[in-house]
Amino acid sequence: MSVLHLDLGADSYDIVIERDSLRKVGEYLDLGRKVLVLTDDGVPAEYAKTVARQAKDGFVFTVPQGEDSKSIPQFGEILSEMLRRGFSRKDAVVAVGGGVVGDLAGFVASAYMRGIDFYNIPTTVLSQVDSSIGGKTAVNLDGIKNIVGAFYQPKKVLVDLDLLDTLDERLISEGLAEALKMGLTSDEILFELFEKGNIKDNMDEIIYRSLMVKKTVVEQDEREQGLRKILNFGHTIGHGIESCGGLYHGECVAVGMIPMVSEAIRPRLIKILEGLRLPISVEAEAGKIFEAMKHDKKSAGDRVTVVTVPKPGQFEMKEISFEEIYPLIKTITR
Repeated sequence: MSVLHLDLGADSYDIVIERDSLRKVGEYLDLGRKVLVLTDDGVPAEYAKTVARQAKDGFVFTVPQGEDSKSIPQFGEILSEMLRRGFSRKDAVVAVGGGVVGDLAGFVASAYMRGIDFYNIPTTVLSQVDSSIGGKTAVNLDGIKNIVGAFYQPKKVLVDLDLLDTLDERLISEGLAEALKMGLTSDEILFELFEKGNIKDNMDEIIYRSLMVKKTVVEQDEREQGLRKILNFGHTIGHGIESCGGLYHGECVAVGMIPMVSEAIRPRLIKILEGLRLPISVEAEAGKIFEAMKHDKKSAGDRVTVVTVPKPGQFEMKEISFEEIYPLIKTITR
């Protein structure tokens, strides 16, 4: 077992990394109260039931799998159910799922009675290495990802790597794209683990090192005023690709990273992506990606802050015009 402490003053919390920890979740989380366990129908139902059984008064709320569940109507439906069941300010929400479930559950917890306790139990690689910590919660609106939300930190995060055993290879690879992002910007050793190729044997270390990167960044910049923007590496173009549909989030980030690295390391990155069976280009019109990207919440006027990587473990942030991005999009479309 490893425990990382994310130091945010009054909002500090532990990230517990332990295999088979779901079975004894009651030892780690305060479940002696009403607990809403939020999950989706793509997660094995037994995971959420295991948590609910260990709560004093727990019940499972299951949403459909996919980004469509991160919506205002779904957000309202969950709140209505909590109100109907008499949830108080002393009760809690537990997310058991990937990034969609974590984002939705966290936003629900932040809003109900102006904020109740929230725990996150991530069940995908992507959520274990990235989205489960840091306090970003949100839903989508009018086709724009994560445009309505709040910074709301969990009380604890429980990372059980055994929960990844039921994932298919595509879901594992898309999550690893986010870990690769961490290595490129902040941890050369993590990047080199990917180059070695034996990902399965190194999964524990990949997840640990990824969480260490994000923990360090969030501690220095909780609300994305500066340094935390490096976590958006690959996302500027990636979000534009994602808005066009057809690919998972991590797959879009993978493609979005390619134009943002130096020519010296681009062949190394592409070789890793191919080894993970991640896309290195997309069948989409550059113009459509460009227009979707311009609606992204991270832009300011006709300029946007982008993160580039000159060499593994190093990053640069700069503000450029949208016109400068369009040629970069052209390099990854076909």
